[in-house]
Amino acid sequence: MEITEKIKQVASIVEIASQYTTLKKRGKKWVGLCPFHSEKTPSFTVDEEKQLFHCFGCGVGGDLFSLVMEKENLTFPEAVRFLADRYHLPWPESRQTSGQTRLEEKIFEINEKALTWFRHNLWETPEGQEALSYLKLRQFSEETIKKLRLGYAPNSWDSLYNTFKTSYSSQDLEKAGLIIRSQKGGEFRDRFRGRIIFPIFTLTGRVVAFGGRTIFEAQPKYLNSPETQTFVKGSLLYGLNFTKEEIRKLGELVLVEGYADFASLYQAGIRNIAASMGTSLTPQQIAQARRYAAGIIINYDGDEAGIKAALRAVPLCLEHGLRTRVLLLPEKLDPDGYLRKYGPDRYRQLIKKSYDGFHFLLRHYSRNVDLGIAEEKSRVARIIIDEIKRLPDPLVQSEYLQQAADFLQIEENLLRKMIEAESRMTQATASREEEGLFCPAEKRLLQLLFNQQELLLPIANELEAECFAGLPSEPVFRYLCESLKSGRSLDFSQLQESIKPGLLSHLSRTLQEEVPAGSLGEALDCLNTLRKVSLQKKLREIQREIALSEKRGDKEKLTALLYQKHEITRQILTL
Repeated sequence: MEITEKIKQVASIVEIASQYTTLKKRGKKWVGLCPFHSEKTPSFTVDEEKQLFHCFGCGVGGDLFSLVMEKENLTFPEAVRFLADRYHLPWPESRQTSGQTRLEEKIFEINEKALTWFRHNLWETPEGQEALSYLKLRQFSEETIKKLRLGYAPNSWDSLYNTFKTSYSSQDLEKAGLIIRSQKGGEFRDRFRGRIIFPIFTLTGRVVAFGGRTIFEAQPKYLNSPETQTFVKGSLLYGLNFTKEEIRKLGELVLVEGYADFASLYQAGIRNIAASMGTSLTPQQIAQARRYAAGIIINYDGDEAGIKAALRAVPLCLEHGLRTRVLLLPEKLDPDGYLRKYGPDRYRQLIKKSYDGFHFLLRHYSRNVDLGIAEEKSRVARIIIDEIKRLPDPLVQSEYLQQAADFLQIEENLLRKMIEAESRMTQATASREEEGLFCPAEKRLLQLLFNQQELLLPIANELEAECFAGLPSEPVFRYLCESLKSGRSLDFSQLQESIKPGLLSHLSRTLQEEVPAGSLGEALDCLNTLRKVSLQKKLREIQREIALSEKRGDKEKLTALLYQKHEITRQILTL
């Protein structure tokens, strides 16, 4: 059993909350003055049965771990340790493992032995020598290869499987992500074949997963381990176990995309680095970065895909309070290619010339736009305002407003008036906010799926990302979908790491409501309603684009938009 589950079994959220405020029983719940803001009338509610809390005054809410994190200013792992110590629960390192934890430990064990085998293949076999020659041709030294513990997976269908099947069951090897079952005959095959192996480590140096780079013409070029009991995609930054102290010392992290980029920079002596492993940067990865640095330099590939990834990453970094810059390499090169072509000194010079993250957004959103056209300038201004509003620091907001006004040649006061107008619109919907962010169908479906988890499996095939696109609950349903795919049980403490505090608060409030039990049919009806809501939102967006295309006289785009409108309208009518 996970340590978090053990804590939930013995800990009382009422007992913990009572350390911070005086609670009185009111019906089925406990009520008291909020420990997070000053108030005279109690608005802080604790639901002992559901182990959730919510303040109807300031909006803070969550579970037992959220409460401790907020009050003690702790990270989630630190909060877990805090509660484990309080209830005298042995930490995983000193206890006998069972159930899920036994599986996790077995996966760690398999991964470590697999890495030993991969490294043996690289250094001690004829095929490995060819792979080693490939690495040296890419200018990687033996010192770097050994330091990063690189290995090689033979170009064979079942070399790893045949090596390990006498020591571990096929099920365990599959759960570790090292083998896959063929769709036709059902035979087990190695996941990694003919690939340089980059082991992925936890911050403490345990092998949690692998990345493989083909040395042949196979696709994809890079292949990662699937999500397992020990590895959640987007939860780790590659190489941080090697570089965290250098990052902490310099106070700035250079973020790259891939394994080879990391290895090249590391070898060049540029050690304040980490890689996002080819995935979109996630809040969990940013949280890791913030533990060691106040600033981040995003250096993704110089092609169009890399620029798009940077556009997604910059606002997220700024929103989380990171000082953000962007390094764009010439000739559409990636960091590995640039270093091999121009050397580390030229790269260090480029770092010094990297763009301010906000200025990067300004330049991009105004690219190919005629700012002399009022409608175009207004559109860009609104995009930039939306980014500025997400920033947590009012001083930073003010500075970026001034920069945006100068860049767009707009009076700063006018931009502030635009923000104020949007703020008034937000206030006009305050009554809805009081009732919660969710529309009725969202709210009811969340209550059904969290409170009656037996409905999750029957509805699993119907849960699609498109159903929730653009809805406030989208991150919550995304977590539900990922949990179902990976076979993980729902865990409120894991959910809180991937959603914003405001959304977490609304969710906890929603789940605390006393509501009647529902049915699978009711859940499907809610889901169908959400499909329609999402499609109607898409339709409104397309109609706005149609109006703009008509003004511009862009007939080609107008034709495509009209076709999209027709298709979405057809989908709405069929629901």
